[in-house]
Amino acid sequence: MVRERPDAAVNVTQSTPLERPVIAYFSMEMGLDPAIPTYAGGLGVLAGDTIRSAADLDVAMVAVTLLYRKGYFYQRLNSDGSQHEEPVEWVVDDFLKEMAARTSVVIEGRTVWIRCFRYDVTGTGRTTIPVYFLDCDLPENAESDRSLTHYLYGGDQRYRLCQEVILGIGGLRMLRELGHSRIARFHMNEGHAALLTLELLEEEATAAGRKIVNKEDVEKARQKSVFTTHTPVPTGHDMFPMDLVSQVLGTRSDFLERLDLCNLELVKRILGSHRGFKDIQDVFSRERALNMTYLALNLSFYVNGVAMKHSEVSKLMFAEYRVDAITNGVHAATWTSEPFQKLFDEHIPGWRDDNFSLRYALGIPKAQIWDAHVLAKKRLVRFVNREKNAGMDEDILTIGFARRAASYKRADLLFTDLERLKAITADAGSFQVIYAGKAHPQDEQGKELIRRILEFKEKLKREIKITYLENYDMELGKLVIPGVDLWLNTPQPPMEASGTSGMKAALNGVPSLSVLDGWWIEGCIEGVTGWSISNSAQAHPEKGDSEADAKSLYDKLEKMIIPLFYTRRDRYIDVMLHSIALNGSFFNTHRMLQEYMLKAYF
Repeated sequence: MVRERPDAAVNVTQSTPLERPVIAYFSMEMGLDPAIPTYAGGLGVLAGDTIRSAADLDVAMVAVTLLYRKGYFYQRLNSDGSQHEEPVEWVVDDFLKEMAARTSVVIEGRTVWIRCFRYDVTGTGRTTIPVYFLDCDLPENAESDRSLTHYLYGGDQRYRLCQEVILGIGGLRMLRELGHSRIARFHMNEGHAALLTLELLEEEATAAGRKIVNKEDVEKARQKSVFTTHTPVPTGHDMFPMDLVSQVLGTRSDFLERLDLCNLELVKRILGSHRGFKDIQDVFSRERALNMTYLALNLSFYVNGVAMKHSEVSKLMFAEYRVDAITNGVHAATWTSEPFQKLFDEHIPGWRDDNFSLRYALGIPKAQIWDAHVLAKKRLVRFVNREKNAGMDEDILTIGFARRAASYKRADLLFTDLERLKAITADAGSFQVIYAGKAHPQDEQGKELIRRILEFKEKLKREIKITYLENYDMELGKLVIPGVDLWLNTPQPPMEASGTSGMKAALNGVPSLSVLDGWWIEGCIEGVTGWSISNSAQAHPEKGDSEADAKSLYDKLEKMIIPLFYTRRDRYIDVMLHSIALNGSFFNTHRMLQEYMLKAYF
């Protein structure tokens, strides 16, 4: 049954149209505040960092995401490492302001009403970027529809498709209701919002007084759309069977079919026909499926990957398309710990506005760099000992590994050879390890990975102190990343599209030991900004030999890093300084956003 428009929508207070053309940034998740649980990991934190830099750089931008009343999930681990998920309890009104505007979408033939809440991000120059959180929990909606925006990455395929209808189509309609009529570009942070391109097509056709989309409409919609693809991992690219699309979208699925009136090849590609990257070709070549990545690829004038290597991989995956590269970054002022903020304020005034000026960190006295690091490390170690009774030592080399628990990230690579690990601690020097990260509730391999790490913790408890921190989020990240001495990253190439945790570490003078994949290919100067783990998959792609990768990891620890840390501390601090000056000054969202402005926005 079609419901009447709610009375609350009558008194819409439209915002004053902005004088400058606006960039509309769409993201399924958004990490703005640790207390607002509307993000799961790197994608959402990147979105939040992007908005913060836009505010700092006075970019005219608005952002759209969904309001997850139950969050992603709250993680609890049993003593055996079994993960349990609980809804996140938070009070929306404590953080967000409800707007009067209302809009709607049609899902399965029902009108689903949408409201939005606003959160303002203010930059260093007082520019404010509004972020609009879409919410369907309204009494006007059917009971089942009220929960459509409750969970981030929850439910089944139908639930996900409904959310993407709300984000893409509903998000664009909400911006129009709010008075944002002068939008120059719509930036899709991953393919979740790709349905907004269909709404743009319909807007163009309607403005011309037509019901049928033509090639001119397609080109106009393309010129307004920017698409960033973030991962080569198949699960990161949403595909929906056309029977489900027809069920959820109704006449909208007919609209997809009508695209063949203007471009038959276009709709064929949208429905999944392409030349694929060999490892995931089967996933992308299914017939009669709505492929959100291909929808965004076909209807965007600018497409980019998130690192130079990722762009190369994406060109293999999407051979018919031009995929540029804009390497990710992090918001420097957000991810620099308090001790280093004070140090930078003293020696590099203005670094918050001009992140490039961090290159002058090379002039900061080494003793002051070490003192700032010690303060961050003490804070972390004392927290870990208080929360986990871990008995960690502030003077011992501390390795950090914190990211989503997914099998391709190989969090257990460090434990490939336990006897070799024991020998390293006995001969080269002691070290301790801090882990953190959530596994997706439906990712059994990721959950098993956490269990294995805790098994290794018990097996090695006499030689190496290991702890696993629960419920990793932005707040915990700000504690863990600056507080360790070495940042470890061991993905299976080429699955690490970019990675940003090592960038956060670099801002705090924490060097990385990482597989050469993603951003680290660009950021690693061996022995200067950190150290690389050899990639056996490059030499033996048919094997991807984890044992060889682990041997490289052990060799770097035993022969280079541990001796440097304990016996040549002055040289270790050199690496810390270069991490800040070379990587911290470049791998930030100020530089990243300036690239988007030059290449994609204006």
